[in-house]
Amino acid sequence: MTTNRQGTGASVRRHGRRLARTAAATAMGCLIAGAALAADDWTKSKWGPDDEIGAANNLSPEKVLEAAQLIKTGKTYPLGIETNSKTPAYAPRGFKIYVVQPGQTQGGSLGPTKTTYNDDIIEGWLGIGSQIDGLGHIGIDGTYYNGHQAKDFAAMTGLTKLGIEKVPPITTRGVLLDMAAHYGTDIVKEGTAFNKAEIDEVAKKQGVEIRKGDVVLFNTGWISLIGKDDKRYSSGEPGLGREGARYLAEKGVVAIGADSWALEAIPFEEGAGVFEVHQILLPQNGVYILENMNTAELAKDKAYEFMFVLGQPRYTGAVQAIINPVAIR
Repeated sequence: MTTNRQGTGASVRRHGRRLARTAAATAMGCLIAGAALAADDWTKSKWGPDDEIGAANNLSPEKVLEAAQLIKTGKTYPLGIETNSKTPAYAPRGFKIYVVQPGQTQGGSLGPTKTTYNDDIIEGWLGIGSQIDGLGHIGIDGTYYNGHQAKDFAAMTGLTKLGIEKVPPITTRGVLLDMAAHYGTDIVKEGTAFNKAEIDEVAKKQGVEIRKGDVVLFNTGWISLIGKDDKRYSSGEPGLGREGARYLAEKGVVAIGADSWALEAIPFEEGAGVFEVHQILLPQNGVYILENMNTAELAKDKAYEFMFVLGQPRYTGAVQAIINPVAIR
């Protein structure tokens, strides 16, 4: 009997250990599955399966009125730079303009008053100079904002989803974070990443709060290199870090921009993927990116809050657009 009881006890203990191992394995499997599910959550927009405008849903008449209250002097600031054949751009992008006089060769004109006119033709890329990156620009392994697959919407003749024409007018409160002043330099060093600590410190120093529906711009001095050191300008830049991108997205900002060609810190942060900040903002959070914003005058005037106005060209099916937003204070 004693032997039987001992054998039974040993069997129970072995069975208990098996159950514990099974439970542990099941729990681990659930954790892995849960992590995989969480990783996939970004493919479903919180604004619904038909949403194509992302964080622009955070715009509202109230934000327009809030921004209008910031106008004290009436001074306007063009945030776009001039775009021409010499504008440095991410290869192989380029830009050319041709001016023509149709039907007016050899001194031709129109009607008895001899009307003459000039027209222009653009040959170039929309992702050059001052630009907005639409939600169809960057994906993760072929998956774009709200789970759209490239094979289903990215046609040679234009995007059938997420086109730049879907973006509503962006009229809202703008916030400038002067990173050059923060670091005490005219040009912030390439590779310098702005994350939560830096963003909060500069915002506190300037006495501004970043709110839902805002547009946030960084001033780094980088754009001043154009025409002076185009090689350095194109080879790297200071900019937004991964943590900073997630932080601002969580705050509900509509768009984030900088006076640089790609917004994010390059060389990329240690361990970061190629243009991972773009991935965090565009496909994962629906936050628009504004590149090559001319923020120098805003920084000079310490205009840290202003009304931001952008009505981008509505090219049907376009991925990006050349823009000239206006700041008003």
